[in-house]
Amino acid sequence: MSIEMNDTPITTRGDTESRKCKCDDSEGDWTVVSRRRKQRRNFFPKIGTIEQQPWIPTKSDADHEMESKLMQKMQACIQKLENSDFFHTLLQQMEASEVHDRISTVLASESKMPMVIYGIGSIESYEPPRLQLSLAILLKRKFDWVGGIEVFDPVISSTESKILEALGCSVLSENEQGRRVALKPTMFYMPHCEVVLYDNLVQANWKAEHLNQMVVFGNSFRSYENYISVSMNSTLSESMKHVLTVLNFSTEVKVETVSDDYFKAFHDSSWHYFNVISDMELELESPKVLEEN
Repeated sequence: MSIEMNDTPITTRGDTESRKCKCDDSEGDWTVVSRRRKQRRNFFPKIGTIEQQPWIPTKSDADHEMESKLMQKMQACIQKLENSDFFHTLLQQMEASEVHDRISTVLASESKMPMVIYGIGSIESYEPPRLQLSLAILLKRKFDWVGGIEVFDPVISSTESKILEALGCSVLSENEQGRRVALKPTMFYMPHCEVVLYDNLVQANWKAEHLNQMVVFGNSFRSYENYISVSMNSTLSESMKHVLTVLNFSTEVKVETVSDDYFKAFHDSSWHYFNVISDMELELESPKVLEEN
């Protein structure tokens, strides 16, 4: 499957702190945590066994003035990112064979892959989530192979939900807890999510036929491995055992942040691709083995 860039000009036009999702084992709910530049490794919760749950936006009242202001912020943010060195560097990376060829392999005979966004945070309150959403929107506009965009975060308000839909995204009505199965080529766009969501995703797709149809944009899995090798913490390694094991079958391409303007939104992010032999039975490695390597 050959992939091409969409030559249609990108015209839309933002702006302030980041908020991400964390899973609370005792309640099965996500809570909001702050992310700061020096807190680069503080995202290691345990995995809870939680069911998918129906969801409604956090606010029920419609405020057209708030919607207008948020749309203006998003338009400005999209334009800011589109004109940035960070975005141009990322486009060059995606057009190079290291990324281009792997995406073609995942697509196989398909012409498009949907994008599923988990844990985007509050685009109303903070700039990093706006930048992250802006990148997703720009990727769809720039590349013909990016299909429809689906979004979920339990902190999304009804104002944010309306803006997401106005920008061409679908807001999921169910909290999937990151457990979408890749029955077809799918991009999972998960910048700065908690490790519980990455592990849930990998666990839900724990077969060659599913892993090989995934592209994951998110926190570097190698960085998690490096953290475990330094911390020697068996509790943490147990909570991310699927992420650590799948490294044996993954290729990771680091995203360059280029400037401090995009550090909070994209630091330590990578593209992840998987190549598992068909019919291979995947076995989890024990935390002890992972720590000793």
